[in-house]
Amino acid sequence: MALSAKTSTGPGRLGLTDRELEVLRLVAAGRTNRDIAADLFISAKTASVHVSNIMAKAGAANRTQAVAVAQSQGLFGP
Repeated sequence: MALSAKTSTGPGRLGLTDRELEVLRLVAAGRTNRDIAADLFISAKTASVHVSNIMAKAGAANRTQAVAVAQSQGLFGP
């Protein structure tokens, strides 16, 4: 049975789904919500919701803090 993105969260991932991690990597690369939407073939509103969810799960007030938290947790690798 394949895991859906919603069930693939794990410890050390801040509770982020695979899609949220994908969005977070794009945020870390400096991409706007519109850029993220185009890259992932989703609407800008959906990208915005993902970013908002990421910030909430990371306990961050903004995108920069969310990236900093992710880096401190090692979500981007060594």
